Amino acid sequence: MSEFRIHHDVNELLSLLRVHGGDGAEVYIDLLQKNRTPYVTTTVSAHSAKVKIAEFSRTPEDFLKKYDELKSKNTRNLDPLVYLLSKLTEDKETLQYLQQNAKERADLAAAAAASSTPSFSAPATASKISMQELEELRKQLGSVATGPTVQQSLELTRKMLRDKQNKKNSGQLLPIFPTWVYERPTLVGDFLTGSGVSTDTAVPIGSLPLTSQESAVVEDLLYVLVGVDGRYITAQPLAGRQSRTFFVDPSLDLSIRELVNRVLPVAASYSTVTRFIEEKSSFEYGQVNHALAAAMRTLVKEHLVLVTQLEQLQRQGLLSLQKLWFYIQPATRTMDVLASLASSVDKGECVGGSTLSLLHDRSVNYTGDSQAQELCLYLTKAASVPYFEILEKWIYRGTINDPYSEFMVEEHELRKEKIQEDYNDKYWDQRYTVVQRHIPSFLQKMAGKVLSTGKYLNVVRECGHDVTCPVAKEVIYTLKERAYVEQIEKAFSYASKVLLDFLMEGQELLAHLRSIKRYFLMDQGDFFVHFMDLTEEELKKPVDDIAPPRLEALLELALRMSTANTDPFKDDLKIELMPHDLITQLLRVLAIETKQEKAMVHADPTELALSGLEAFSFDYVVKWPLSLIINRKALTRYQMLFRHLFYCKHVERRLCGVWLSNKAAKQHSPHSAQGFAGAFTLRQRMLNFVQNIQCYMMFEVLEPTWHVLEKNLKSASNIDDVLGHHTSFLDTCLKDCMLTNPELLKVFSKLMSVCVMFTNCMQRFTQSMKLDSELSRLALEHGTMLGPPTEVERAEERVRKERARKHLAEHVDTPQLASSFEATISKFDKNFSAHLLDLLARLSIYSTSDCEHGMASVISRLDFNGFYAERLERLSAERSQKAAPQLPAPRGIPAPAPRVAVTAQ
Repeated sequence: MSEFRIHHDVNELLSLLRVHGGDGAEVYIDLLQKNRTPYVTTTVSAHSAKVKIAEFSRTPEDFLKKYDELKSKNTRNLDPLVYLLSKLTEDKETLQYLQQNAKERADLAAAAAASSTPSFSAPATASKISMQELEELRKQLGSVATGPTVQQSLELTRKMLRDKQNKKNSGQLLPIFPTWVYERPTLVGDFLTGSGVSTDTAVPIGSLPLTSQESAVVEDLLYVLVGVDGRYITAQPLAGRQSRTFFVDPSLDLSIRELVNRVLPVAASYSTVTRFIEEKSSFEYGQVNHALAAAMRTLVKEHLVLVTQLEQLQRQGLLSLQKLWFYIQPATRTMDVLASLASSVDKGECVGGSTLSLLHDRSVNYTGDSQAQELCLYLTKAASVPYFEILEKWIYRGTINDPYSEFMVEEHELRKEKIQEDYNDKYWDQRYTVVQRHIPSFLQKMAGKVLSTGKYLNVVRECGHDVTCPVAKEVIYTLKERAYVEQIEKAFSYASKVLLDFLMEGQELLAHLRSIKRYFLMDQGDFFVHFMDLTEEELKKPVDDIAPPRLEALLELALRMSTANTDPFKDDLKIELMPHDLITQLLRVLAIETKQEKAMVHADPTELALSGLEAFSFDYVVKWPLSLIINRKALTRYQMLFRHLFYCKHVERRLCGVWLSNKAAKQHSPHSAQGFAGAFTLRQRMLNFVQNIQCYMMFEVLEPTWHVLEKNLKSASNIDDVLGHHTSFLDTCLKDCMLTNPELLKVFSKLMSVCVMFTNCMQRFTQSMKLDSELSRLALEHGTMLGPPTEVERAEERVRKERARKHLAEHVDTPQLASSFEATISKFDKNFSAHLLDLLARLSIYSTSDCEHGMASVISRLDFNGFYAERLERLSAERSQKAAPQLPAPRGIPAPAPRVAVTAQ
C-alpha cells in the first residue's frame, strides 16, 4: 500500500467514525508506516475467524448467509476483513466505541428519514372478492409490479454507467441502443409474463389418459426450453433477480410430474442466461461483458439447435418424456454453469477486469470437473480478448483506449506543466493509477509492472517519439501465469531501457543535476564570490524596493565573469524573491499533515519587512520530461538547502568584514585596545562556529551524498529507481543539514541572529571610531593652518561630535563609555554561549537516541578541544545543585538538565 493510500484511508476512517481533535491522523499514519512490511501479509485463514464472529453475533445465521453471498460475488479482501473483525471482537474498548458510534449514526439516519418520509393511508375495501378473483388479481399485480420495477432498475443502472463513461470521455459521446429495444419484450427471447390473462381454455391435463398427458407435457417442455409458455406449464413472474420458477398443472400425474421437475431447471437456467445476454449486450456494460454475452449466445444457439432436433423427433412421434430427459442431460450441466456465471456477474455488478477475475476463479475451482472447466476456459478466453487488446496497446505502445472504464489502469486529466508550478502536484503518481477492482486475479502480481511499463512508454511518446516494443506478441488467456509474466517482463525491460536512455543520454539528466548542484549547493566558489560582491548592496534593501531585473542583470554578469560561463545550462538559472524567510518556509513544510498545519497556513505574515537577503533564492527552468525528476517539490528542497547555505555564507562574510574593520584597533594605545579583547574573542568563536558548520554541510553531507547519488543513477534500471534515488538524496541532505528538525532549526536560527546582531554592533562601533579619528585630524589641520580655533568654532565642533556619537554609535573609545561597550559584548557572549550549548546538548541527544551518527561529527567540529563540554558539565552541575533542595530527584534516575533560553539583546 502506497503512502498516499495510507493517508487517504486513515483520514476517511476518522471521518466515518466522526473523530475530531485528539492527536490527529499523523499519529496513526506514522504508526502504520513504521509497521508496514514489504511482504504480502493479507493471506489469512478465515475459517476460525468466521466461527468466532458467528459465536459472537446475535444472529449467526444472517452473518453466515451474508458471508456466503459476498463470497459468491467474488468480493476482494473478504477474508482479511473477516479476520480483522474477529480481532475487533476481542477488543472490548474498541467494540464499545464502535457500538456507540453506530448508535449515533443510526439516530441521525432515523431523524433524517423521519423528516423526509411522507405518510400513506390504505384505502378501505368496499366489497368482498372470491378466492379465484383474488388469485388472478395477485398474479396481475405481481406481474405489473415486478416487470416495470426491474426495467426501471436496469434503466437506472444503464444511465449511471452511461453518465460515468461520458464524463470520462468528455467530448466523445458513446453509442446507445434506441429506446424501442427495451420497450419491446418480444425481442428479448425470454418468457412473456404480465401480457394479459390467457384465453386458452385447455382441458385439465389430469382428465386425459397417461399417454396423452405425456405427449402434451413433452410438447409444453419443448416450448418452455426456448422461453415460451406452454398450456400446462407456465413461467411465474420474476421477483427481482431471483431464478425463474414455473407453475405446473396440479392435476398432472405424479410420475410424469417428477420427470418434468427434472427438466424444468434447464428452462430456468436458459431464462437466466437469455436475460443476462440481453442485458449485458448494452453498450454501457463494457466490451468484456459484450464479449462474454456473445460467447454465451453462441452456446445458447447450440441449445436451440438441440431443442429443434428434439422437436423434429416429437413431430415424428419418436420422442417420449424419458427420451427427452436422456437427450437433455448433457445440456443440463452446460446451462447450469452458464446460469451460475451469469448470476454471479450480475450480483457482483462485475465490469471489465472484475468479470475476468470471476471467470478465472471459476475456471480454477472447476479443476475436478473437466466439462465445466473447459466451458469456463472458453468463456474466459472469449471475454478476455477486448481486455487484452487494451493491455497490449498499453504495454507495447503506451496508449490507453478504454472508453468503458474496464482496464486496470485509469487515466486522469493532469497537465504536465503543473509540475513546475505546484509543490504538491503528483503528476507521476496520479496521472495514471491502478484501479484495484479492475485487476484480473491472474494479473494481480504484475499490476505494478503493467502500470510502470505503459507510463514509461507514454512519457517517451509525449515527447514526440513513436515507440513500439520489438518483442510484442499477442496476449492470450491461459491458466499458466508464466506466459503473462514473461511477456510483461520483456515489455517492462524494453520500456525501462527506452525511457532511461532517453532521459540520461537524450535529455542529459545527469548534466542538468550537476548544473543544479553547481548553483543550489554552492559548488561554484568563484561565481558566488563575484555574485555576492555585486549584489551585496542591492540585497540589503527591503524586498519591496528591489528591482528583479537588476538582480537578473547582476546574475548574468556574475555568470559571464566566472568559470560558470562554461556551463551549457547556465541560462536556465533564474532569480526568485520568496514571500517568506527560510525558517517560516521550513516550518510550513514540516507542519504539513500535522495539527499545526492550519495555524501555519492562516498565520499572518511577519510584521518585520523582509530584506532582499532573507527573501532571495535561485530558481531553475526545467522542461518536460526532465520535470518528472526535477519537479517543483525537488526544486523547493534545493531552494531550502540553497537559502540555508547562502545565509551561512552571508554571516561568514559579515564576520570576516568585522575582522577587517577591527584592524583599526592596532592604531590605539595598548590600554585602549585592551577593551576589544572580549569582542575579538567572541568574533573568532562565531567565525569558527559558522565556518565549521559550513565545512560539515559541504564536505561531510553534500559531497558524499552526491557521489552516492551519481553512483546509484548510473546503476539504475528504470525511472522509478532514479526518482527514488534523487528523492532519497534530497531527504538525506535536508535531514543531515538539520533542516527537518524544528527544535534544531530554531536554535540554529537564534545563533545566526546573534551573529548578525553582533556584526551590526561592531560595525556601528567601528564607524564611530573612524569618525572620532577623522574629526580629530580635521581639528588638528584646522588649528595648524588657521591658528588656534575660536571659542565659537570650538563649541560648534563639540556639538557636531556629540551628534555624530549619538547617531552612529553607542560605544566609543572613551573611558566614560568603555564599561557600557564591555557590558554589551558580555551580553552577546552570554547569548551566543547559551544557544551554542543548547545546540550541542540537543545534537548529543539526537546522535544517541535517534541514531543520527552524523550529528556526532558536528559536535566534534564545534567542540574540538572539549571547551563547551566542560562548560556543559559545569552548568549541569550548578543547575542540579540549585534544583536539589526544591525538588529532590529519585535515586537511580538522573534528573534532566533544564534548558535556559537567553534572549539576544
